[in-house]
Amino acid sequence: MRTIFSVLLLLLPAIASGQAVTIDLYTGQVPVASQDNAERRRALPQALEHVFQKLSGLRVFEDYPLIEPALRNASSILLSFHYRNEETVLADGSEGNVLRLVANFSEAKVDEMVQSLQLPLWKPDRPPLDTWVVVDDGVDRRTFPLEFSYAWRSMGAAAARRGLNVRWPVPDEEGQYQIDAQLLWGGYTEDLGAGQRGGVMIAAARREGLEWSVRNNVSYNGEDWTWRVQDIDLQSALTQSMQQAIDRIAAANTIAASELGLWGYQLTIGGLGNAHDYQRCLAYLQSLSVVNHVSVISAGQGNVVFKLELSAVPQYLEEALGTGRIIELNEDNGKYFLLP
Repeated sequence: MRTIFSVLLLLLPAIASGQAVTIDLYTGQVPVASQDNAERRRALPQALEHVFQKLSGLRVFEDYPLIEPALRNASSILLSFHYRNEETVLADGSEGNVLRLVANFSEAKVDEMVQSLQLPLWKPDRPPLDTWVVVDDGVDRRTFPLEFSYAWRSMGAAAARRGLNVRWPVPDEEGQYQIDAQLLWGGYTEDLGAGQRGGVMIAAARREGLEWSVRNNVSYNGEDWTWRVQDIDLQSALTQSMQQAIDRIAAANTIAASELGLWGYQLTIGGLGNAHDYQRCLAYLQSLSVVNHVSVISAGQGNVVFKLELSAVPQYLEEALGTGRIIELNEDNGKYFLLP
C-alpha cells in the first residue's frame, strides 16, 4: 500500500496541460447560439447565475425565489465579456464545438447581491481534488482506459463549472499508472495521501448487465463519504458522481448566510524574530479567505498583536488557524506562534 503514496509525485493539476487551473469565481460562462447583442442580453442572467452557483456551492436555487429577479440586473454589474469556442468530445468519440459567452462581473456588486439574497458562501479557499477512475468492463480492471477518456473530461468540466479544481494522475512514458487497479478498486483514499488539506476521489465503475454502477469514495478536508451511482451511460454516471461529490464537499465547507458579516478580532502571535518572520506571518493572515483586512496594534519581544477584520464569525478563522500550516496554537498557554 505504501507504493501508492509515491505516485502522488506524478499528480499534475490538469489532464491536458499539466498546469494549475485558476477558477475565477466572478466569471460566468454559458453556451450561446451566436455573438449578436440580443443573444448576449438573453444569456447574461444565466452567466450571473453561474457565478452564484460557484460562490454558494448550490446547483439549484429553488429555495431562493428572489434569485430570478436579481439576475435581471446582470448587465448593470457586467465589467467585460468575450466569447470562446470550446472543443467537446461526445460519447461516440466524435468532436464538437460549443460557443460560450464568458462574462466577468463586479466582485463588490456580486458580493452585495449574495449578501442581500442570503446565499450561503462556499469558502473560496478550495484545495484541489485528486481524482482516480477505475473501470471494470467485465473483462479486466483498468485505470483511466483510453476509450472512455471523454467520460473523465466530462467530470473535469463539471468540476470546473462548479468552482473546484480537479487534479488527474499522469501516466509514465509507457502510458501506465504506477498503482495496481486492484488496489484502487478497494477505495482506500487514505492510502493516496488524503489529509486535512484537499482531498482524493476514487470512482470505481463496473458494468452490471445493461447499467454501469459507480462506487465513489471521497475524502476532503477530513470528511469522508461513500455512495453509489447507477446509469446506463458511463459518462452520465461519472459526471453525476462528480456533481454529487462537489455537493458534499461544498456543503461541508459552506458558511451560512447568518454567519456572514463584519467582525473584529485581535490575534497575538509569538516567535517573530525578524522582519522576514513578520512578512511571512502577515502574508499568511492576508491569504485567509475569511480575513478582509489586517493591521498591527503593537509589536515587541517577538510578539505581534494583529487586528483582523473578518467576513464571517471568528469560528472560521480559528478553524483555518487550526490547520497548523504557518502558525500553531500552543495548548499549554493558549497562544499562537510562528512555525519555523
